[in-house]
Amino acid sequence: MCIPQAMLGADVLCQAKSGMGKTAVFVLSILQQLDPQRGNVQALIICHTRELAYQICTEFNRFSVHLPKDPPVKTTVFYGGIPVTQDIETLRHEVPTIVVGTPGRIKELVQRRLLDLSNVSHFVVDECDKVLEKMDMRADVQAIFSRIPSRDQAQKNGRIKQVMMFTATLPKEMRRTCTLFMNNPVEIFVDDEAKLRLHGLQQHYIQLQEAQKNRKLTELLDALQFNQVVIFVKSVARAAALAQLLTANNFPTISIHRDLPQQERIARYEAFKSYKHRILVATDLFGRGIDIEKVNIVINYDMPDCTDTYLHRVGRAGRFGTKGLAITMVADANEVKILNDVQARFQVAITELPEQISVDSYMSA
Repeated sequence: MCIPQAMLGADVLCQAKSGMGKTAVFVLSILQQLDPQRGNVQALIICHTRELAYQICTEFNRFSVHLPKDPPVKTTVFYGGIPVTQDIETLRHEVPTIVVGTPGRIKELVQRRLLDLSNVSHFVVDECDKVLEKMDMRADVQAIFSRIPSRDQAQKNGRIKQVMMFTATLPKEMRRTCTLFMNNPVEIFVDDEAKLRLHGLQQHYIQLQEAQKNRKLTELLDALQFNQVVIFVKSVARAAALAQLLTANNFPTISIHRDLPQQERIARYEAFKSYKHRILVATDLFGRGIDIEKVNIVINYDMPDCTDTYLHRVGRAGRFGTKGLAITMVADANEVKILNDVQARFQVAITELPEQISVDSYMSA
């Protein structure tokens, strides 16, 4: 439904469940419409985390190799956590066709007149509800958006102005916020939230005391067969401590969280994506948009704070119709309430984890 409209240059607001190819919509449609001969920035993609920005840049590079090489389509990614002088050096040596980045760093480059957006025709916000929900990040996006030619300016120059936004969770009030950036958008959204559940994903819970979590986790990792597993926790300290504990118990584990130096974060992301590690402990930094093909188990060591976060976390497994398993540890009454809210909202039965679970039910052949 989305790709033909996007390729025609229409504004698009798209909600679709995790792992169904939202990134492909804007990557393929933008690559189809670019004119690398112009030698300027023509597309800008904004997202909320550095790892997601890096992943999107990689996807543009992966697909653009199939386009003519003279001149080539060049994609560059900019985000915080690395010296801005590095970005300045990059822009000094070449003008990218496509820029991907996080709001703060893009805004800084634009305000310092280092990044010229005066020829941008395509503006994308991925995970738009997360990007626009907080006022400071929304203000950054608005500041960036104001530097892109208006629709009238674009038409005077014989060009288009296209705005596209994507997410798996789109509350009605956020839908209105998104459309303020758009002109008569094609809206593709899920009117029945039960349709957001991943049908290849088994979902279970374990009720236990906080002090029992570590032992139960090691039992699960011993008993279950997995390609790769992501274990979600609620804080940086817990991510680092749990990874250290699992490694000490002969489960080699890496962690990803905001307190790591940015280059180390990307290095760990790449190592996990390339299957050099099989167990990852992460905060919600890794909970949205990140696509690791071999992940087939997600464990919520700590209950997510809301139903949206739950949906995004478990969506790291069972992507694009594959099988997967999500296990959530529930330690108190508030967590029971969140679990019940998830079941009611998405009309999904999250049952107690059985003593025996068939490998075929969560491992694709």
